[in-house]
Amino acid sequence: MSTAKGLEGIIVTETKITSLIDNQLSFVGYSIDDLIKYSSFEEVIYLLWYKRLPKKSELTDFKQKLFQNMELPKEIYPHLENMDLEKTHPMSILRSIISLLGAYDPADSLSYKDAQIEKALRLQARIATVITTFSRMRQGKEPVKPKEEYSYAENFLYMLKGKPVAPLEVQAFDQALILHADHELNASTFTARVCVATLSDLYSGITAAIGALKGELHGGANEQVIKMLMEIGEVDQALPYIKEKIAKKEKIMGMGHRVYKKGDPRTKYLKEMSKKLTKRTGQEKWFQISEIIEDYMKKEKDLPANVDFYSASMYHSMGIEHDLFTPIFAMSRTSGWIAHMFEQYDDNRLIRPRAKYVGPKNLDFIPISDR
Repeated sequence: MSTAKGLEGIIVTETKITSLIDNQLSFVGYSIDDLIKYSSFEEVIYLLWYKRLPKKSELTDFKQKLFQNMELPKEIYPHLENMDLEKTHPMSILRSIISLLGAYDPADSLSYKDAQIEKALRLQARIATVITTFSRMRQGKEPVKPKEEYSYAENFLYMLKGKPVAPLEVQAFDQALILHADHELNASTFTARVCVATLSDLYSGITAAIGALKGELHGGANEQVIKMLMEIGEVDQALPYIKEKIAKKEKIMGMGHRVYKKGDPRTKYLKEMSKKLTKRTGQEKWFQISEIIEDYMKKEKDLPANVDFYSASMYHSMGIEHDLFTPIFAMSRTSGWIAHMFEQYDDNRLIRPRAKYVGPKNLDFIPISDR
């Protein structure tokens, strides 16, 4: 029995959702370049879930349903009030509240297919409200209700900040949500599929996926990137810092990718937005430090930047709290997780790989009195 550590290179399923071929990324056959140029995050969610682009009336209806499902059940607020929101990591809060929401979802009274769609809509809509609500509560601020005329991206930023935001920020954030929406069988998506392959429910799958995304080798990478940028502090310190890290054989977060060997095709969009937003807010040094690191790592280690790398300086320049970077990733990736869970349900087989045993064999059992 041969082994592949980390399942690298192993094909475990077929999918019609996301393609990563020849360093190109596409969702249901549409290139990420066209989706970034012509679509919105809501349109991408619809595409991932229904495997086709929506008609205008369908998209309008879909947006309306997302808005209508954003409000949290009143029972959730006492749980948030009893949490130590200042000391508990937001991903732990998010994981717990998403799991709890499953106990207050009435969709099980519907037919199976209708119930799945209703649960999906609630999950996608409410995860934005969960993040913005606990962020404001830990600052002693009141939660903000969404506005019907706003897009998903704009509503998130509005509910987070409590005031209208600039169009460039909305555009940048919408692009970030699209770029993070799905990425084939990454660790969290595989976790979600393994979970629902047992015929568990969507809330369990999302909860499990959030747990996997929390790790710094997956969704937590952009949070580690901004921590690195803050430690560097000034442009002239970028190279000495990185050289010292490399000399100590320490990992540089946001560099390289398990799948993309010629560079992450998503990076260029967030790099451009980081450049624009840091300039707009007078924080160009964070973009400049990032670019110095990217150029050095590409030249010296042949490691290009991945999508997490420039999202860090972009979100920072928008005034988003650093420990919300990974929850935002989860909010976007929920669209992909749900699409994959739907696909798993449609052609399900319990996921049960094997392990190669390499431990001791044929040991004689010694009674406890003789040990």
